[in-house]
Amino acid sequence: MRRLVAIVNSAAGSADDEALSRVLAELAEHADTVKTRLDDPAELDGLLAEHPGRDPVVLGGDGSLHCLVAALAGRGELGSRTVGLVPLGTGNDLARALGVPLDPVEAARVAATGEPRSLDLLRDEDGGIVVNAAHAGVGVEAARTAQPLKPFLRRFAYAAGSVIAGVRTRGVPLRVEVDGAVVADGRRRVLMAGVGNGRTIGGGTPITPDASPADRLADVVVSFATGPLRRLLYGVQLRLGRHTARTDVVTVRGSRVRVSGPPVWVNTDGELSGPYTSRTWTVAPHAWRMTLPPG
Repeated sequence: MRRLVAIVNSAAGSADDEALSRVLAELAEHADTVKTRLDDPAELDGLLAEHPGRDPVVLGGDGSLHCLVAALAGRGELGSRTVGLVPLGTGNDLARALGVPLDPVEAARVAATGEPRSLDLLRDEDGGIVVNAAHAGVGVEAARTAQPLKPFLRRFAYAAGSVIAGVRTRGVPLRVEVDGAVVADGRRRVLMAGVGNGRTIGGGTPITPDASPADRLADVVVSFATGPLRRLLYGVQLRLGRHTARTDVVTVRGSRVRVSGPPVWVNTDGELSGPYTSRTWTVAPHAWRMTLPPG
């Protein structure tokens, strides 16, 4: 029987006590499970140390998963522990890309009985990690605009934020290089630069719709749609996943991505950081494992 430690993120999602009880009961039915509650991501290292030999299952969203994988990386345990996920966040983007059920009880069953599979990870120059996606430009502005809308629109808040930000944002003269090849030379304004291990951001917006989290490559999208009407149309088409067909959008794939230029904020797995004048992400192939549905 698999040995698990279920980590309930107190700050993630809106699952009620009854839903959490059903999830924990499902985990316990299929695996030897210990429940823990996380009030602060800084507690993760100590929590993992308290339960050696148990695979962690995080009950939360993309941010919770990011923190767990980062903690495992810091402990040097990415290769020795398999992660499970019960998506209780508002976005759950990586869960969607990996086929993890969005129903919490079904996801708990997968976490306890599914197949461990190796997944890629993106690492930056400061030792940080990306499990799903990182982006700069209009997507960051969309996330900032969406934040106060979340209580009312929930996962649709990012869609509304994307359209509003598409109208307001003029773009930044960024230089983007993928495996040494220049995608944007820094002389043209870039509306958005995204690096995807997963496919979607903001609860289903397909920034890199063809990305695969296990193909050893990052998908990169760079939008030059900086005119007023083009910005608006890009925001709409981004939400629909049709932006990659635009003539002012470039998509490439590679193992090393560098973005540089004026200081910009970066959204990494739903969390903002920066501003940075340069950021480099390198693919770490099959660096961690997650329990996923068979097939």
